[in-house]
Amino acid sequence: MSNQILHENGSASGTLCATTPGALDLDGVVARKVRRHLLPFLFMLYVIAYLDRINVGFAALTMNHELGITSQQYGLLSGIFFWGYFLFEVPSNLILDRVGARVWIARILITWGVVSLATGFAQSAMQLYVARFLLGIAEAGFFPGILLYLTYWFRQRDLAHTIGLFMTALPAASIVGGPMSGWILDHLHAFGLSSWRWVLILEALPAILGGVLTYLLLPDGPGDATFLTSEHKASLKSALRAEAETKVASARRSVLRTIGSPRVLHLSAVAFLFMIGLYATGFWMPQSIKAVSRGLDHASIGLLVMIPNAIGVCFMVMVSRSSTRRSEHHWHAALSLVAAATAFYFVGSAVSLPACLGLWSVAAAGLYGFIGPFWSMPAQFLTGREVATALATICSIGNLGGFFGLSAIGSIATRTGDLTGGFRLVAVALLLSSALLLAQWYRDTTWVAPKPVYE
Repeated sequence: MSNQILHENGSASGTLCATTPGALDLDGVVARKVRRHLLPFLFMLYVIAYLDRINVGFAALTMNHELGITSQQYGLLSGIFFWGYFLFEVPSNLILDRVGARVWIARILITWGVVSLATGFAQSAMQLYVARFLLGIAEAGFFPGILLYLTYWFRQRDLAHTIGLFMTALPAASIVGGPMSGWILDHLHAFGLSSWRWVLILEALPAILGGVLTYLLLPDGPGDATFLTSEHKASLKSALRAEAETKVASARRSVLRTIGSPRVLHLSAVAFLFMIGLYATGFWMPQSIKAVSRGLDHASIGLLVMIPNAIGVCFMVMVSRSSTRRSEHHWHAALSLVAAATAFYFVGSAVSLPACLGLWSVAAAGLYGFIGPFWSMPAQFLTGREVATALATICSIGNLGGFFGLSAIGSIATRTGDLTGGFRLVAVALLLSSALLLAQWYRDTTWVAPKPVYE
């Protein structure tokens, strides 16, 4: 029986139907098989990526004192990473789309592993600034590249859930990295190197190994997948091709026109405000918990950091699955941000460890719940080279929020002596991000125009 996918109409919301129930079942079988073979490996790579990005948050527990780094300097060295990211994100994704995921993702991993390892030998705040900036350049393109890579394999209806599953790696990196980083800080002082240096050095090595494995194991696309039969490959290619033809932007746009698209810029603004909260969690949670922990050692703080992140994993999967089942993304993402904003408003003034952990758990649940629904949105209206450009643009502009947020929190903490004001700034940013999402939902569902709204 044919598995031909029929295109019922040419609008952005046109349906894709199979000719038989058996064909629909085949689509589900292929999606599950692809998830089973690709996601564990991609999950591992993103754990490595996010750990190398935020492990300076644990290193700071002793590094700041040893090098005489103030809260304001720490905020700057944490955030300067994102300027390197911003400058090279779009070119990196366009190169990936041209040369293939296997070669380019392997290059990214090996390069950032080398730079991250070198960061462990920095002797001053200025050297850390340079190293973190170079790390941003080296890692630029990894996250949007993986998102682009997933669009090569999954239809829109499966994408939010798939992204949610993949991005459980984000809290998992903190779950794994927290106890590991804490243990290294407390126990490893070999060869005359401080323990914070060993945190950065040892946690850089998996990136280099991951790059080699990526080059050897990762297929560029369905046509290279040895785990799919010829029938499954044909079914997947047919479904993806038919879906691409329904998108309003299927006619090729220039890179600059895609970057300047109002809808892409709107999503970039949402991401900018969201990243303020995400990286405040990754970089400042350990210090926030330490402030109310009354003498706990670093290994114990690392274990406590696991709790909010473990809760975040559960909510990420739940919200992504609900978003996929209901084919709704904006409200799922927006309400998640409201929950996170509420927690950030109060967490800086928490005076007990249980209250602090409870509020961080709510913040993590909201932030991670946002991710799956949000990052599936660009593929709803773009395809091919355009979605590669859009994902990279949203990610690069969004990551500047990490720079702004971390720098602002550090500056406010230096002036006031605590984190309350900085975290309340994060709460405002997340509420604005939620409002932007709902504004776009309102526009998309109420405006009627003779041509695509965001052309």
